[in-house]
Amino acid sequence: MWGPILSTLETVIHEVKTDLMAKNQIREETHESIRKATSLSKQAILLIHQKRLYEAKKMVDSAREKIVSLQTQAKKYPEIIYGGMLSAALQEYSESNIFLVLVQEGRFVTPAEINVPSVDYVLGLADVIGEYRRLALDNLREGAIEKGERCLQIMDEVFIQLLALDEAYMLVPGLRHKSDIARRIIESTRGDITLEVRRKSLEDELKRFEPAIRKIKRKPTKSKA
Repeated sequence: MWGPILSTLETVIHEVKTDLMAKNQIREETHESIRKATSLSKQAILLIHQKRLYEAKKMVDSAREKIVSLQTQAKKYPEIIYGGMLSAALQEYSESNIFLVLVQEGRFVTPAEINVPSVDYVLGLADVIGEYRRLALDNLREGAIEKGERCLQIMDEVFIQLLALDEAYMLVPGLRHKSDIARRIIESTRGDITLEVRRKSLEDELKRFEPAIRKIKRKPTKSKA
């Protein structure tokens, strides 16, 4: 009597084990693809800072291939694909796309253009503020104060638009925290640019008086009788 029942249970457990092993394999492959997509996006951002835009574009394109593949797999295995790791990868991917298009074309790419959810796009957008601080500081070091000020204007604009989402903050987990960080980054950058503007102004004033100072130094002093 118990033989057929146990045999049936054994068959069921075997099928369950096979299914779990197959899903575990998919999970491992998925996590590897997610890590690779994240890494490619990070590399693209570093290349943008190095002004190697062609290489950065290639990295972004490679990341896109990984993301598209993951999104295709998600239709069949949503419980495996969708999760914290993929969301983090999509944020990094969004950030690299937004940053690259801003630097190359001076415009903001849309979520639809890069095929990412609005939540991940917004969180990636918030991180762009940090990249623009680095860009601003690089410009200041090169003496390009106007470019640094332009970076600050973009940072301000992004932050203002993020604040416009105040009613949707609860729908974007982590946005408030990132906005708080962005506010501090912007104020630090504003301070750095202000100091550099004042330093440059003082330097220009000193240069303006240099001819007069040299003339005074060359002027012979009268000897006492």
